Amino acid sequence: MSNQITTAFVQQFSSNVQLLSQQRGSILRGAVSEESVTGEKAFFDQIGASAAVKRTSRHGDTPIVETPHSRRMVTMDSYEWADLIDDADKVRMLIDPTSTYAQAAAAAMGRAMDDAIIDAAIGTAKTGKTGATSQAMLSGHQIANGGADLSLAKLIETKKILDLASVDPSIQRHIVVGPDQIEALLNSTTVTSSDYNTVKALVQGEINTFLGFRFHVSTRLAKAGNIRSCFAFAEDGIKLAVGKDVVSRIDERSDKSYSTQVYYCATFGATRMEEEKVVQIDCDESA
Repeated sequence: MSNQITTAFVQQFSSNVQLLSQQRGSILRGAVSEESVTGEKAFFDQIGASAAVKRTSRHGDTPIVETPHSRRMVTMDSYEWADLIDDADKVRMLIDPTSTYAQAAAAAMGRAMDDAIIDAAIGTAKTGKTGATSQAMLSGHQIANGGADLSLAKLIETKKILDLASVDPSIQRHIVVGPDQIEALLNSTTVTSSDYNTVKALVQGEINTFLGFRFHVSTRLAKAGNIRSCFAFAEDGIKLAVGKDVVSRIDERSDKSYSTQVYYCATFGATRMEEEKVVQIDCDESA
């Protein structure tokens, strides 16, 4: 049982249990490619680009073109969340906090899913027949911080990198940044410019796209010192493999004096499917 629950007893004069500020659910699940899988590991086969052969003679032999094959491996991880609510606690609180605990559990699962996606986006991908080969981010797809936070110039460079990699422009492009990066965009454009007005509308929630990227603001991006690692990607450039979607159970535990247990679990993993479809954007938040 949570030892902190006593803070919500009757003497607090609270009519309900309020969730403290936290990210509720996954921000990024709907932005990546998702597939249901079975097993501890999942493999996704890929076919690369090939070139057509020009015919130079009549009735010549049919050319055989080798089609490049590759695969990515995802390791599935299981996540759990549980807490107990004693009947005596319900009496002291004059309310039943079960639903609030369930909300907290669901929010925790969503954050865990985002962490898996973020780690996969700019981490090391596992490739090869058995997933024994490690594939790091391409150096040409990493934008150095340059002593600056996110700027219009960095966004333009990101778009250029994806375009030079022949990423299909019809595939939705996303970018994941922190609150500092949105602030930097506002500060780096003049008040009278159309860019400023667009970013201002982005902050106010009137739009969620800018320069072809759909923006997602997350506080869970990796940070080393003052450098925040943001990233942009084409939607099918990152894969979320779901072995077991989030399952919730709220049951009595006879072995715990019939306390109510709130339990959530899920099994999932993520991987970067293609280096050309992901760009890491390092931002100096001290700039």
